[in-house]
Amino acid sequence: MTSTIAIRTATSARSFLHAREAGVLAALVLLFVLGAVLSPSFLQGGNLLSVGQQIAQIGIMAVGATFVIINGEIDLSVGSIYALAAISTGMAIAAGVAWPVAVLIGLGAGVIAGLLNGLAVVLLGVPSFIVTLGSLSVFRGVALLISDGAPISLSSDQPGVAEFGLLGQGRLFGIIPMQFLFFLFVAAIGVVLLSRSRLGFNTYAVGGNQEAARLVGINVKAVKVSAFVLSGLTAAIAGVLGLSFLSYVQGVTGTGLELTVISAVIIGGAALFGGSGTMWGTVIGVAFIGLLQNILNINGISSFWQTVITGLVIVAAVAADTWQRRRKTKA
Repeated sequence: MTSTIAIRTATSARSFLHAREAGVLAALVLLFVLGAVLSPSFLQGGNLLSVGQQIAQIGIMAVGATFVIINGEIDLSVGSIYALAAISTGMAIAAGVAWPVAVLIGLGAGVIAGLLNGLAVVLLGVPSFIVTLGSLSVFRGVALLISDGAPISLSSDQPGVAEFGLLGQGRLFGIIPMQFLFFLFVAAIGVVLLSRSRLGFNTYAVGGNQEAARLVGINVKAVKVSAFVLSGLTAAIAGVLGLSFLSYVQGVTGTGLELTVISAVIIGGAALFGGSGTMWGTVIGVAFIGLLQNILNINGISSFWQTVITGLVIVAAVAADTWQRRRKTKA
């Protein structure tokens, strides 16, 4: 009995050590230790909870982006969808719409945007990089048009704004940020969908080999459209939470978020060309970026250098993925 347990433990350990995200997890642990050594305030509960709150919106967006990237596609429009959903929600609340309905309007805007992206990719046959590069401007333009280019600011005097603000500003038991809890909830759903559902199986199949997936009866177009819809939905959830947290949004809000989101997924071990990756890896990648930015901030590193360092980390992650693929090909 004891030997059986030992064998199973060893097998599990070997499987873990060969998992794509194992290297990122090891890097995350080292980064955590480095943060503790460089700054005594790093390990304070308030700072770590702050990191959890800061990574929540990026993490939620990365969950949807993971499905798109494993499909072998890319979505550059998530930052614009973030702004569009936030502005749609803010305008509805400002117009006197009940905040739960306003939230549904914002989420609906994200779903429609994701659906349009997916349909354009599968029906027009245009690469997703080009489609979403164009829709990035389209959705950003729509956000500016419907708001007339003016910022939207919610006041606590308006009906429902105080309750709506709890989504982004509230803390469970006065300690745990609600945004972080939303991230954990969305990530948990992402884990189940990607690893335990037919959608997840089909996503890996399509990303690995579209033609083979089509031959075994998988509806490749439906799988790709579903991925873009999920990406639009998660971007909208993040946008609604961002509005709830700041009670303020403008048309240029969310600019550049797409790069951080894609970076988190790639750093987490997802292959840029599709077919592999895990939701756990994405969560680790999000945490890695969050801790890295936090360590740089509390040590007074310039935001310009932060951009440089983050870029180098992304290049290193892609290079590692390419090296691993070549090694497997040779084997």
